[in-house]
Amino acid sequence: MPTETAERIASLATKITQQRSSIETEEATKNAFVMPFISLILGYDVFNPSEVVPEFTADVGTKKGEKVDYAIVKDGDVQILIECKHIGAPLNIKHASQLFRYFAVANARIAVLTNGDEYQFFTDLDAPNKMDEKPFLVVQVSDMDSALVPELKKLSKDAFDLESIISAAEELKYVGELKRVLAAQFASPDIEWVKFLTTRVYEGQFTQKVRDQFSGLVAKATMQFLSDRVNDRLKAALGGQAPVSDNTSVSSSEASEHVAEASVENIERGDGIDTTLEEIEGFQIIRAIACSEVPPARIASRDTKSYFGVLLDDNNRRPIARLWFNTSQRYIGLFDSEKVETRHPIDSLDEIYKFADQIRETVHFYE
Repeated sequence: MPTETAERIASLATKITQQRSSIETEEATKNAFVMPFISLILGYDVFNPSEVVPEFTADVGTKKGEKVDYAIVKDGDVQILIECKHIGAPLNIKHASQLFRYFAVANARIAVLTNGDEYQFFTDLDAPNKMDEKPFLVVQVSDMDSALVPELKKLSKDAFDLESIISAAEELKYVGELKRVLAAQFASPDIEWVKFLTTRVYEGQFTQKVRDQFSGLVAKATMQFLSDRVNDRLKAALGGQAPVSDNTSVSSSEASEHVAEASVENIERGDGIDTTLEEIEGFQIIRAIACSEVPPARIASRDTKSYFGVLLDDNNRRPIARLWFNTSQRYIGLFDSEKVETRHPIDSLDEIYKFADQIRETVHFYE
């Protein structure tokens, strides 16, 4: 069952999705999204100045009267500083100059830069009392990674423990950076990575010719490795049996290769989209259902930050279904003849089969 925190995040995510287009100022962003985040997700009373101080001021050297949008107080001390930007504004470390200046003066150990949807959390892992330039935790409320909900919970009023937060921050920061390095190597292996792997399987000298040869082999092996991993998950999801390649389904190897290629494409675009295996498994179920109406090759997928789309002929004007799996409650979105989407809650992938007739009917509309 979803935790209370996860449910509140899902509720706030819905609000952001529905209202963000009407929010035009930074002040409106704070009122509509940031204050509810502080209140509902972190659990602090935004109307109690002994807990949340808006427009927090602390003179810094020659800088007088500068303000940080919010300071969160716990046990009489400022623990968290929050700087806000307009909803949708890109967040960059250059936007955090006031946080840098206030960090040491206010003796806070946690600083937050947010645009009302994305939240970047900083501490001082690199040097004492100096805010790091890289966040240890990044969350996007409208596209929340469920694995990060417990980490967010640690920052809440009821669970706040500075020691455990700092300890977890170090692991979160470096695991996140290592994942980004591995993703970059999987997408486009550099010479050091190629040499590292080559010397473990090739005993000759690492010449330019060998380098050129193994650069392609490393990229190919990486792709096949990703395919094998996805294939294993698909088999497990289907009770140990890989899908059969015939007129009504697609082979697991073909599907997993498609997933691997899509994952690398997302990395290369740098768009932050993370295609999950659960989304791919859901796509495979929808594809198997829909290909009773059309050849399976015509059923395509496109992932976005908000949902995973299933399309006919890879055409956005021909949506078949959408998988809304980025919140604690999963939904499948289905379309009628007017292309109006209706979301249906599901608790497991097996429940997709309950909508088989409607999925086939949607495909039939376009034919």
